[in-house]
Amino acid sequence: MSPLGHGRIAQLSVSPGGVPKRAVPGARVTHLGLEGDSHDYRHHGGPERAVCLFSLEMIDALAAEGHAIEPGAIGENVTVEGIDWNLMTPGVRLRLGDEVVLEVTRYTSPCYKIAPVFLGGEYGRVSQKLNPGWSRVYTRVLVEGALRAGDPIQVLTERAAAEVDAAAS
Repeated sequence: MSPLGHGRIAQLSVSPGGVPKRAVPGARVTHLGLEGDSHDYRHHGGPERAVCLFSLEMIDALAAEGHAIEPGAIGENVTVEGIDWNLMTPGVRLRLGDEVVLEVTRYTSPCYKIAPVFLGGEYGRVSQKLNPGWSRVYTRVLVEGALRAGDPIQVLTERAAAEVDAAAS
């Protein structure tokens, strides 16, 4: 894992609604999320919850505990690898690939629909309130663009984030 906040996209996942989300080799990212991904906007999606991220290392750790989890199984759109998941807090910005910039807006609230993945149906295993540091995160899209599995990810410094803001205005 890179101490500088550099990693890669392990998997991009979409679904016509619900979970699991299935792997796709690439996707265009708009202000409402990955094209080809559908949401029930009462509970998921929208500009402040456009793209859901989770860590491959966290998925692997949960699988080692005996949970039947794999990338996309609990609804994340982008499975990241090599990023210190402790850095993923509201306000953090990331560059994915050459173009896309996301900002973490909040931790997700796990839904009962992901319960079958967890031992004993304990989907609270990925609740920030119950198990800090194990939650997926929602992001808003600051810069749209195309992504492919394997693309690099960089956690942006404050200076780089300010440059994104300046370019967007």
